[in-house]
Amino acid sequence: MTRVNTVTGPIAVEQLGFTSIHEHIGYGMPGSELDTRWWKTPEQRYEETIPKLRKFAEYGGQTFVDATGICNGRDIDYYQSISEKTGINIIAATGFVGGDTALKHFAEASVEYLAEQFIHELTVGIGRSGGKAGIIKVGVSRGFKMLPLDLRIYRAAARASLATGAPIITHLAVDAQSAIDVFDEEGLPLTRVLFGHADDGVSQGKVDEEGIVGAGGRIGFDTFGYDLELPDPPFWGRHRDERFQHLMRYLRSGQIDKVLVAADANCSPLGWPGVKGHTINYLFEQLIPDLKQDGVSDAVIDQLFVGNVVDFFSTTTPLEGE
Repeated sequence: MTRVNTVTGPIAVEQLGFTSIHEHIGYGMPGSELDTRWWKTPEQRYEETIPKLRKFAEYGGQTFVDATGICNGRDIDYYQSISEKTGINIIAATGFVGGDTALKHFAEASVEYLAEQFIHELTVGIGRSGGKAGIIKVGVSRGFKMLPLDLRIYRAAARASLATGAPIITHLAVDAQSAIDVFDEEGLPLTRVLFGHADDGVSQGKVDEEGIVGAGGRIGFDTFGYDLELPDPPFWGRHRDERFQHLMRYLRSGQIDKVLVAADANCSPLGWPGVKGHTINYLFEQLIPDLKQDGVSDAVIDQLFVGNVVDFFSTTTPLEGE
C-alpha cells in the first residue's frame, strides 16, 4: 500500500480524498519574517487561515498540499496545529520554489548536499517538528529560464524522488525541456512530476505542453481564481473564461488523466498583502459550478481532484521509514 506523509503522520493514498494539489498555508520571500510591517502574531495567522480551511472541509475538501519550499515561510508545528483544528490533511514540501528563493547556505550547496537535505526531510523530518515532507518542490527562477542553481536543485530533487518515492511539483512549466533532460539523465519517470502553473497568465506561449505530456509528465492547472476580473488582479492573472477553456480542451480531448487542479491560494501571506478576494474555496464556489454548467460530470470532477491525485502519489514507491 502506498502511503503519503502528512504533517501529522502517514496515510494511505486512498485516504487523501478531495485534494487541492498546489496551495500555501503562508508563503513569503526569504526575509519576510523580519519585516516588521508584515510581521504577524500567531493569532492573526490563525484568524486568516482557519476559517478558509474549515470552509474547505465543509465543502468536502480533505487534503491540502502545501507547496511552500524551504526559506519561504514553512512552519510545520503551525501546520500540525491547523490540521488538528480543521481536520484537513496537510502535506508539506521539501525543496525550493526556485533557485532565487534559496538563501546563500543552500544556493552554494552541492547536488549531493541538497539531495541529502530533501531525503532527510522526507524520511526523518523537518526541524524538530517530527513532521515529514510528502512532496518535493522545485522551480524556475525569474526570467523564465533555468539557472545553474535551478538545475542543481532539479537534479537533487530527482535523486530524492528516486530514493524515497516522493513526487515532484514544479513552480512554472516554462523551459520544460531543461527539466525533462535532467530528470531523464537521473532516470526519473516523468509520471512523478507535475509541471505547475501551466495555466497562469504570464506563462502562456512559453509552455511546451505537448512536450511535457508526450514525455509522460503531468500538467498543473493550479492558479484558478487569479482572474483579471478581480478588483486588483495580480500580474500573473488571466481572464477567467480563457483559463477555464484551456482546462476544458484537456477534458474534451480525453487527456483528463494528465491534469491536476488547484488554486495556488495563500491563506495568510507573509511579507506582502496577497490577492484580495482569492481563496482555495474558489474551487468549490466558482470552478466546480462552472464545470457542471459546461456539462462536466461528477465522475470527471472526482477524477480531477481525487483519482488523478491518487494516481500521482501511487506511481511512486512507499516512503522510506514507513
